[in-house]
Amino acid sequence: MTADSKRSRIAARLKEARKLAGLSQGNIAKMLGLHRPSVSEIEAGNRRVSSDELSRLAEIYDVSVAWLLGEAPDVLDASDPRIELAARELSKLKPDDLERLLKLLAAMRSGSNSSEDSDLR
Repeated sequence: MTADSKRSRIAARLKEARKLAGLSQGNIAKMLGLHRPSVSEIEAGNRRVSSDELSRLAEIYDVSVAWLLGEAPDVLDASDPRIELAARELSKLKPDDLERLLKLLAAMRSGSNSSEDSDLR
């Protein structure tokens, strides 16, 4: 694997993790003490990420550094205690509440795409 393809894979994972976390590039920039364009450059693969930044991003996104580096599988580990906890809590919800929660999650995911646009204004 070339250095460019590795950087591209890391950039894609960073962007994916940020969106799944429901955060904007502006949010991440503030958390890291960077300017928003720096986060954009990182996610485009045009700026290298320091080990400190990578460690902090993994912490913010609640993923492993290995996953961000593309060294861990894309699939979730079914034995992850957080998945078990989430499943238990979801099973306690009434059908109407579960439906509302699913709509909220969908809105959060679609809303995270438009939040970047507001950072540009």
